[in-house]
Amino acid sequence: MNMQNQGRRSAFRKLFGTLIGMTGLSALAKAEPANNGSAEKQAGNIVYDKEVPLFSGHTTYGGLVFIAGKGAHFEGDIKAHTDHVLKELEKELKDAGSSMDRVLKVNVYLADLNDYKGMNEVFLGRFGQNPPVRTTVATYGGVPGNSLVEMDCIAYTTKP
Repeated sequence: MNMQNQGRRSAFRKLFGTLIGMTGLSALAKAEPANNGSAEKQAGNIVYDKEVPLFSGHTTYGGLVFIAGKGAHFEGDIKAHTDHVLKELEKELKDAGSSMDRVLKVNVYLADLNDYKGMNEVFLGRFGQNPPVRTTVATYGGVPGNSLVEMDCIAYTTKP
């Protein structure tokens, strides 16, 4: 085990020991989410298929907001599609009580991996000084709706 992992484990043990000592094990077992005990799932901007709910544009739970994949369904290049998708993510985040600078994780799905550089040029700087972690993959068979890029994300919200 390297020194970094030993340090993490040691810090975790100290924190856990402090928590048990301060609150007692029974209080720790009864801990609730940090959003005033409301861990209820809430959906927003529901998409319907023939009047039947298909999926939500976003869902909040325990202070987190999960944004559904957004694509660009019009003619254009990767830069136009990426800009559109990022603007759609931003709108959905605002509707959910969050913002681009509160995004923790982004998944990027490209129809063609050759578009990686162009997507990155538009993506750069859109999430503030502390960008989120990101996964980027090229999809087999393309992105639904003939979009050149689709993105989803997880952020934290200010709403309790």
